[in-house]
Amino acid sequence: MEKQIRQVTDSRVLAAMSHPLRRRLMDVLKVYGASTASMLAERTDQAVANVSHHLKVLAASELVQEAPELARDRRERWWRLVAPGVRWSAADFAADPAAQAVQQAAVSLNLDRHAGLVRDWHAAGDDAHEAWGEGPFSTDRWLRLTPEELAALSEELNGVLARWADREVPDDGRQRDPVFLFAYGIPARP
Repeated sequence: MEKQIRQVTDSRVLAAMSHPLRRRLMDVLKVYGASTASMLAERTDQAVANVSHHLKVLAASELVQEAPELARDRRERWWRLVAPGVRWSAADFAADPAAQAVQQAAVSLNLDRHAGLVRDWHAAGDDAHEAWGEGPFSTDRWLRLTPEELAALSEELNGVLARWADREVPDDGRQRDPVFLFAYGIPARP
């Protein structure tokens, strides 16, 4: 059901992707596909040299790779994600305090990124909100679950998201903009 997901178990790889711009570059490559450093710089409002540096860090960790078949000449360098998604488990880093700190920083960066995207949407002007009508949503629930039930719920939700992400986009002439959706299911106290 899910496309190839890279399981990260090396703290050096996790550290490489735990930088706000590198995380954003990976997101841009996921949404728009293979791109040159110039294209990525334009989409992220960064200098090409800065983007190139961060692409090299991501490439050294095998998170992105060159796509030479897309180049029109020897000077042009295209980049793509190695895998469309990454995941990691805190348990893989628990034995080493330094690796555990990297893992916690990666989680913090993800949460900051997620919350930042939501804040940006809420700060958008009325025109953007009117254009999307009732589409954007937020929801939360308190559930009573066992660990196994939470795992089953996670699998079910990921299945729904995978069906939407992997569907063939209709060729009906309508514009389909990137939409970010995230959900967390965590044990917590009200």
